[in-house]
Amino acid sequence: MKKLMSLLVGLLLVLSCSQEETTVNTATPEPEGLVSVAEVNEFIANELKQSGDVDWTRAPSHILYSAVMHGGNVLSVGYGAEGESFVVGAKSNRLVSVLQNIQEIVATAEGVSKSDSAALVDETLNYTEVTVTQLATIKALQKADAIRYLDPVGYGLYLEQAVQSKSAGCFKGSSTINRGDYISITPGAQQPWNFSLHKIPDAWKLSTGQGITVGLIDTGVSQNQQLLGNNFNAGASRGRTIQRRGTFTDSPWWWVDKVDGPNDKCGHGTQMASIIAGPRNSEGVPMGVAYNCNLISYRATGDVVLDDYHERKGVSNALKELADNSSVKIISMSIGFPWSIGNVKDAVKYAYSKGKLIIAAGGTSTTFTNWYGIIFPADMKETVAVTGIKDNGYNRCDICHDGKKIDFTIIMQRASNAQRNVPVLGFNSGTAAYTGGSSAATAATAGIAALIWSRNPNMSRTQVLNKLKKAAELYPNKDDRFGYGNIDALKAVQ
Repeated sequence: MKKLMSLLVGLLLVLSCSQEETTVNTATPEPEGLVSVAEVNEFIANELKQSGDVDWTRAPSHILYSAVMHGGNVLSVGYGAEGESFVVGAKSNRLVSVLQNIQEIVATAEGVSKSDSAALVDETLNYTEVTVTQLATIKALQKADAIRYLDPVGYGLYLEQAVQSKSAGCFKGSSTINRGDYISITPGAQQPWNFSLHKIPDAWKLSTGQGITVGLIDTGVSQNQQLLGNNFNAGASRGRTIQRRGTFTDSPWWWVDKVDGPNDKCGHGTQMASIIAGPRNSEGVPMGVAYNCNLISYRATGDVVLDDYHERKGVSNALKELADNSSVKIISMSIGFPWSIGNVKDAVKYAYSKGKLIIAAGGTSTTFTNWYGIIFPADMKETVAVTGIKDNGYNRCDICHDGKKIDFTIIMQRASNAQRNVPVLGFNSGTAAYTGGSSAATAATAGIAALIWSRNPNMSRTQVLNKLKKAAELYPNKDDRFGYGNIDALKAVQ
């Protein structure tokens, strides 16, 4: 596995070899305090079962140190007062002083110069990345003042227990769409079967998303799907734009500036873009909810699971850029991780401070759905958490998570056949595919939000969210598993 190999190579680079004058010792001594991946994973599993999250500040120093060492030696350090995730403008003298103290601690413990003690200092978010090779560095940082989090941001060796399954994410093939799973509408598009259940076609009489820009943070958009490229204004879709950007780096973690481009190499982002904004085309393929909205697609991750340094960094940077883009109203994130990630959490809070409506997937997995709740970042109070259900009442989809932090549901799976979920544009032009899980539900909700905002362009995020709530089936009551339930798009835009 590529990620596993890269992390192991990173570990090998920091292990030292000793040599006697006359005899070469072929054994490689382990650094002081280093424990196995299994022991680190045991700590993670216990944290998840006890609290639903992993708080690395509670980790014993040798466990945190080992996670850092097994994760390419990079530690993300959040600093400042509790809740002080970001700054607007220049950092205060107090924050600068805290940062300098972190750098001095690392420089002393690692035996390097102060200038070499920080690999990265974020100008907007209050965190820095440092290279760690010594247990003493961890111990010293754990005792320091004004530290919000210590995150082994490169650690991804929990894959065998990952709550959100990669198999539910990447698919670049195509499928034959069952004739019962769409309705042919003018000028020749396939309207997915579940749209009618949420009265989306009725809402189109009042709003199609025109003038609203949705930001999509995912695996990018396929360069081979022209309906999400040069033909974005095909059929009844017109006067709108699609932008394709990239913040994901497919390189060693210290090459932070080498961006791999905007093109989807997974398929998941293409599918989500289709649900949100696919054109009302004349080519006989699926269309999207807000078929006249603008879209900014970010390739910020390689797949749906944020288990890699590059993905976490890419998502954090995409959130910052979308936060600073005044044209963006909605951010859709059908991605996540079993526990919170410091730099991504800071970036979510920054985007929220800019008035963005952030909609996130509640979780999709084939394991742990019976005990694990809502994944990160959908579990944050700054996000709107969505999950998917079947078409036979409030029964979660076969691989969807549910729980108290869910806000809304979208019907996206046939109860009679788990493979028949939402028809979407395929990875290549002229093709179609099926997609499902809380990912599909999240993208559909983002599209409905665009319909509301287009109809009411002067509304605030809070007002749009209230419209979503009041148009949901279970409102004003909130169910412990399914939130306010299914959204009636017509009611929401009226």
